[in-house]
Amino acid sequence: MKTDHQYRKILCNAKRIVVKAGSKVLVQRTGRPDRTRMQKLVAELTQLHKTGVETALVSSGAVGAGLDALQRRTRPSDIADLQMAASIGQHRLMGIYGDLFSKNKCTIGQVLLTHDVLKDRERHLNARNTLLHLIANRIIPVINENDTISTEEIKFGDNDVLAALVAILIDADALILLSTTDGLREPTANGRSRRVSCIDEVDDSILAMIEDKHDGLSTGGMTSKLQSAELAAHNGIPVVIANGRKDEVLARILSGRDEGTLLFPKDKQISKRKRWIAFFNRVEGKITIDKGAEKALLTGNSLLPVGILKQEGNFKLGAMVEIISQDGHTVGRGLVEADSQELASRNSSNAPAKEQPIIHYDNLVLL
Repeated sequence: MKTDHQYRKILCNAKRIVVKAGSKVLVQRTGRPDRTRMQKLVAELTQLHKTGVETALVSSGAVGAGLDALQRRTRPSDIADLQMAASIGQHRLMGIYGDLFSKNKCTIGQVLLTHDVLKDRERHLNARNTLLHLIANRIIPVINENDTISTEEIKFGDNDVLAALVAILIDADALILLSTTDGLREPTANGRSRRVSCIDEVDDSILAMIEDKHDGLSTGGMTSKLQSAELAAHNGIPVVIANGRKDEVLARILSGRDEGTLLFPKDKQISKRKRWIAFFNRVEGKITIDKGAEKALLTGNSLLPVGILKQEGNFKLGAMVEIISQDGHTVGRGLVEADSQELASRNSSNAPAKEQPIIHYDNLVLL
């Protein structure tokens, strides 16, 4: 396995990156866009752009900017109020970005996404082609969730998840998540904390270090960042979580300096279609399988009804489900060829021993 130092050096060769800037990096406590901070971020991005690094920016801050315009201090829980704030704030935010990038002689393009766009295979490919076409024409995409129309069913959750999915979508060489801390902090014996330089895997011991503090403007936290980072890392993309308020932080990361917390990428590579299955579809149910079925999946076979011990959730034909082993670990994810009701009947004791697969191997991703 490569060391922290070797992976830091790999970042020096990144030709296409996704940078996500959180709300607290971009706005003041009131939610008003902090033009000074935004100017520094834009200057860094355009400098990288001019050196040939292809860059996409996932930007938070629209809701906060809208709440400031509406003279509201806290983030509302009502979806209609959030949509209204996003509508106002997105315009304000893009106006500032347009002005700042223009002064740096750089063209940007706005891209607003919702989860259902990336879940639908045809629209998924259209979104990918649009982003890659912008990048190929030396235009920086500025990406955000389309909060003006988002509902709980089609939301990503937060922009950390969106940034990870965008990085996977465009085959980025690195993902940089900018926050207001210098990475994951590990408690020390003297009651203070120290930065964790690198992480191989996000497990319970890592998550136990986190004490997320929520405020009235942002939705993400370190837990969200690490879980989102793991999505990208499982697709071979190194991820760095770093302090977006620090001058020249992007340049330091991409020059291989020990900056922020680096999550090691995994070596496993899967096809673009299987990436779409595993990471762009939401889990709508769970299927627990026996040891014989697990062995069959690991040796390249499809999942048959006879190997299913139990199922959870109410899912439709074509839904993505998580496959759980008999001892409780995740084996993989796949698209089912029967809804939950039909599956229950197929898996009854009266069902024939040989039937069509519940999840065909072509629609299965082993994790």
